[in-house]
Amino acid sequence: MKPLAAVVLGVFAVGLAGSASAQDDNIKKIVGKWEVVKSGGDLPAGTTIQFTDKGELIATIKVDAETATIKGTYKIDKERLVVTVTVGDMKIEETATITELTDAKLVIKDKDGKVDELKRK
Repeated sequence: MKPLAAVVLGVFAVGLAGSASAQDDNIKKIVGKWEVVKSGGDLPAGTTIQFTDKGELIATIKVDAETATIKGTYKIDKERLVVTVTVGDMKIEETATITELTDAKLVIKDKDGKVDELKRK
């Protein structure tokens, strides 16, 4: 099993595709609490991520018996969502693509092509 710190490094990066109006729709759609249901990347199944309407995020990650809560910020920039978190003394900024975003489903593809599927809680 990957150490918790390695998982945290891979957790945060999401991107959105579309025009300005589609971008606005995606900003509204991403707000809420999501749970990883299929893990293909660094997000373990059961991880929850809450995106607020103020550009903040809170993730709860469980690896084995350990649980970590990570707080950070996100912003949507054209076809991507840039996420920034601080873990210990490390500031981490990542970007990944959202391949699907509906009212109930969020599919994230990281820079290595690994895909995680989340459902709205």
